[in-house]
Amino acid sequence: MSMYKVVNPATGVVEAEYPTATDAEITTILERSAQAFGGWSATAVKDRAAVLHRVADLYMERTEALAALITREMGKTTADAVGEVEYAADIYRYYADNGPRLLADETLSSESEGTAFIRKSAVGPLLGIMPWNYPYYQVARFAGPNLMVGNTIVLKHAPQCPESALAMEQVFKDAGLAADAYINVFATNEQVADIIADSRIRGVSVTGSERAGTAVAALAGQHLKKVVLELGGSDPFIVLDTPDVAKVVGDAVGARMENAGQACNAAKRFIVADGIYDEFVEQFTTAMAAQTTGDPTDPGTSYGPLVSEQAAQGLMAQVDDAVAKGATVRTGGKRPEGPGAFVEATVLTDVTEDMRAFREELFGPVAVVYRVSGPDEAVKLANDTPFGLGGCVYTADSGLAMEIANRLDTGMVWINEPEGGGAELPFGGTKRSGVGRELGPYGIDEFVNRKLIHVPANS
Repeated sequence: MSMYKVVNPATGVVEAEYPTATDAEITTILERSAQAFGGWSATAVKDRAAVLHRVADLYMERTEALAALITREMGKTTADAVGEVEYAADIYRYYADNGPRLLADETLSSESEGTAFIRKSAVGPLLGIMPWNYPYYQVARFAGPNLMVGNTIVLKHAPQCPESALAMEQVFKDAGLAADAYINVFATNEQVADIIADSRIRGVSVTGSERAGTAVAALAGQHLKKVVLELGGSDPFIVLDTPDVAKVVGDAVGARMENAGQACNAAKRFIVADGIYDEFVEQFTTAMAAQTTGDPTDPGTSYGPLVSEQAAQGLMAQVDDAVAKGATVRTGGKRPEGPGAFVEATVLTDVTEDMRAFREELFGPVAVVYRVSGPDEAVKLANDTPFGLGGCVYTADSGLAMEIANRLDTGMVWINEPEGGGAELPFGGTKRSGVGRELGPYGIDEFVNRKLIHVPANS
């Protein structure tokens, strides 16, 4: 039985299955990628950019069909799925527009006579290991810049996303990408280990769980392969003061409930100063209670199911642990009756260090609210986590906001707005949230050979 299948999380019904690659097929794929590298890396930068422009165009032309696939595969609402497809198109277009500039030679000052510069070039075939929560967006932020550089891609997607994985491969083919410059592979974990070990693969990018990142990083290090790891997060949403609690609450709900709470950089811990804590909790609880879940194709649904029954059970185990140890459920805390991997929007308070919810990432529609005395306690609590992806801080004091931003041990900070993003803005974290950056100008620099070229003055 194949591990690659479409299990509709709204119904629990297995709708399609796809065969896992054989070992012989894996060997052939690696050779095809290696053979394609020579031609694709030698293609003019403007021609690579033209292909990515066409990829972006096709995403926009096929928005509805592509969106419907991921709604079936992982439960994203239709509106969110459409937004993700459009965002992926933006990423491909960003690198098509800016790639030539970002890859231009960089002149260096040198004390020796002559001219020195850095020339950026491709390194070879790369392996991408992608997650289910943003099937198109996650691939775009890996494949877009690296195809622009001239690297070739072997893409191992999540087992829950076989049809969107195949659809992406087809988009690249239809856009005129060189044959085998992007190859989808339905590989097992054991086969992935063999792919990483293969000398033809020059680097690995993983977006996923801390567990997956640790395993891949160990294998990559053993074989001297560069890695980029975009892993988990337990991002703080700090509210110190605000003239408009209702607006901040609206931001907080959106920050927690995006993609049914299944986002590594979603706000998960709401750290609120004592002076406005009670008002915030009251309004936040009311707003979260108003979130509706159900059929993700229904425009009236606020958020869809979690990706799987296993995910829903795992999240509820974290909630139940907290409640058993004294946490207060302000709203939610249960699963609706009937089929599907649905979980009620939940707000927990009085969470303490002995509870799993204090340290673990809550990957779903569950928010934890903490009361703090002021900025110092807020920063201490915000940093008291193994993760360091992002965070945001709300205060009318701009100087205090910047001070807090400097003290947060994270890769990203947003001031007086929920965490956002854009194709031009680097994404990544610190601590156990991973290493490396994606998107923006830094995203194109992760898998490049920065070759020094020096020409003497008399040459």
